[in-house]
Amino acid sequence: MLAAAFLGLLFDGVELGLMPVASLSVSKSLLGDAFTPAAGGEWFARFTAALMLGAAVGGIALGSLGDRIGRTRAMGVSILFYSVCAALGGFVTSQEQMLVLRFLVGLGVGGMWPNGIALVAESWPAASKATVSGVTAAGLNAGILLLAQLAQAWPITPESWRWIFQLAGVPAVLGLVVLAALPESPQWLASRAGQGSKAGAKPRPLAALFGPGLLRTTLTAVLVSAIPMVGAWSASKWMVPWADSVAGASRASYKAVTQGWWAAGSVAGSFVGAQLVGWLGRRWSYFLISVGATAATAAMFWLTAPLEPAFLPVVCLQGFVSTLFFGWMAVYLPALFPVDVRATGSGLAYNSGRFLTAAGVLASGWLFTSLGGDYARVGSLLSLVYALGLVAIWLAPDQPPRD
Repeated sequence: MLAAAFLGLLFDGVELGLMPVASLSVSKSLLGDAFTPAAGGEWFARFTAALMLGAAVGGIALGSLGDRIGRTRAMGVSILFYSVCAALGGFVTSQEQMLVLRFLVGLGVGGMWPNGIALVAESWPAASKATVSGVTAAGLNAGILLLAQLAQAWPITPESWRWIFQLAGVPAVLGLVVLAALPESPQWLASRAGQGSKAGAKPRPLAALFGPGLLRTTLTAVLVSAIPMVGAWSASKWMVPWADSVAGASRASYKAVTQGWWAAGSVAGSFVGAQLVGWLGRRWSYFLISVGATAATAAMFWLTAPLEPAFLPVVCLQGFVSTLFFGWMAVYLPALFPVDVRATGSGLAYNSGRFLTAAGVLASGWLFTSLGGDYARVGSLLSLVYALGLVAIWLAPDQPPRD
């Protein structure tokens, strides 16, 4: 179960990391003579927004599906969805076609996280949960790191980019294996058996989340999950196209090197973030992560720049600090919700921020154009999103009721 969840999230990470390294090459190829640096930045924002919207819808819909038909079946469906739709991206002939496919990829990307995290949380003893949750959360960023290594070995260029999308379809094999052979969560099975003993009992997870017993929990979970999600995609992800624009065609692999340094830090950050919950407590760990993410992101855009000696180490540090949030969420969110609505609740909380992220990314695209294509100013201004966590965490419960 742990291996399947880890691999599902690893390939999830490949999908998340794909457009930051490929976007400008795709746009140069498909736009031809109409390409400009400003247009490249705007299309990067649109592709990211489409992925985030798809992930938000998929996280809620496929999270709910996991509470209805089981974690493993919903995981298998999610993996197949993001793999097949990613592979189709290798055959597009227009930006608009790619935009639609990025939304469809997002549906599967969003559905994988809540079902994978719920499966792991329900299948391991309490003493191991921080460790296995950290390992699972690290899988997402391990996928980004894997993609970065591939793109360094075989640079993605305007003349050669379709192969990376076709390769992203390979995880469909994992989806079939999950559907055919992976055992189901024992807690979910026990929960459904209990519901089956009640006449007419049918799970209505979304209705339950907004009922009187869980409404406040749901809203605070959405709030503390949205801040790191918006910060990650509307602020820090601009470093990759920034590196690409500075290095240019003379160093086509530099964008992948940049993403690789970020991913190396983020793999460690995702794992350590899960441990911080036990070491410092829920609130103080989140508060201190918010301080660090704000400072590290601002430093990345203000104090250094691509090709400077300090740039890649600072990128690695920012990746480590900003992804501490996601290890924290892997432990915190499942404990907030009862088993019968756990995947829906975790998916809703984790992915609702992506609706705001889509809006934030589009706003950052507008800001990018308004500031004359200045990546550093856009990134440093939007780093302030992380500072909202300094206040938001005090509204959330310090000790989840189902810890």
